[in-house]
Amino acid sequence: MNKKIAAEYFILCLPYVMAGIFLFGLFFRAMIYYTVRRHEWFSKEFEKRVNRFIDSEVPGKVKDVSFYVLAKKTLERTYYEVFEIRDRMKRRRPDAIMAVSDRVFLVRQGCAWLVKDILKQVKFLKWTEETPKLLNITKATLEHNPCFNRVFGIFPMTGLNDLISILPGLFVVAGILGTFIGIAGGLSELGTMNLQDLENTKNIMDRFLHEISYAMGTSITGIIFSLASHVVNVIFNPERSYVSMVDRFESALDLLWYRSDNNNYPEHERPFDEHRDAVEALAEDALNKEIGKAAPATAVARGA
Repeated sequence: MNKKIAAEYFILCLPYVMAGIFLFGLFFRAMIYYTVRRHEWFSKEFEKRVNRFIDSEVPGKVKDVSFYVLAKKTLERTYYEVFEIRDRMKRRRPDAIMAVSDRVFLVRQGCAWLVKDILKQVKFLKWTEETPKLLNITKATLEHNPCFNRVFGIFPMTGLNDLISILPGLFVVAGILGTFIGIAGGLSELGTMNLQDLENTKNIMDRFLHEISYAMGTSITGIIFSLASHVVNVIFNPERSYVSMVDRFESALDLLWYRSDNNNYPEHERPFDEHRDAVEALAEDALNKEIGKAAPATAVARGA
């Protein structure tokens, strides 16, 4: 009798347990997806500025360009513009919302770590005519980013995502298990039937059919949650965003490599500082550009 009560209690609680697990998977799948999308957003911004720079360049006009210097300036400009200037100007309503999410999901810290790690790895690249393995550098940087591979900086993203991916199959197995447990509990009661006592036999059969129908409901519930989990996993698919993020970042670095003439490291190069005032950094960069434009004109005037 105790086994029968335990089986009935298990079947009664199973749908609620599956509902809780489904909500857990839905929440963390959405958080993983959002974390990857926010880093993909930074890759898009970086790619946008690289393309803008390449479009403005004239082949052969400026020579002796360092890949490291180009990558550093473009990454710094991307970081300062998309975070610091956006927070101060608040030109659009989503900007104010995203500022909160940046703090919750450690997006700003993750992007700063990304910039630092990319610059650390490209600093010692040997200059060759062939494109180096920038794809491997990009993947390694993203995979080792402590703010990117953990949800809220706590839960490991890879393991959590793998667990959520197998939830559809687990729901089906749990539903079938509940059905079998219900059938096994009902079969044990059938052994007490006395065919000569028709009324008691009818009562036992009615209870058995009721228990079987309720136990079958766990399989139906498991299938429903399994289908819902499949839909959620397709809608919130972080793998697509991750592939897009890696491709965008790697293609942008490739463009900068094609434009460069060497990978010389400046002797007095200032390291990247994510806490530096953005307005000051961007103003200094604009001033250096103007000085660089004026230098060739001055040289021509002296020659004349």
